[in-house]
Amino acid sequence: MDTETTQTLEGLRARVSEVDREIVDAINRRIELVRLVWAHKREHGFEEIDPDRERWLHEHLAARNRGPLTREGLEEIYAAILDLTKREVGRTTAG
Repeated sequence: MDTETTQTLEGLRARVSEVDREIVDAINRRIELVRLVWAHKREHGFEEIDPDRERWLHEHLAARNRGPLTREGLEEIYAAILDLTKREVGRTTAG
């Protein structure tokens, strides 16, 4: 690979790495906020999991998504994020 190609590739990889760090930071903020939501719900006698809210979230995000992420990809990633969030919050509140 020539120098210009290598520099371009390194620059693009650096940008991808920055986005990856932003994703991790955002997921950590989400987990912390959901932990607070669950604590508030428990304090007031509500169930932690709200299937209606989760359906609304999927619909809301699908309506805002401008791609290139497909609706199927969005549903897959958000199902994983919701599942992960529940497990992580459960770990911090158990015990």
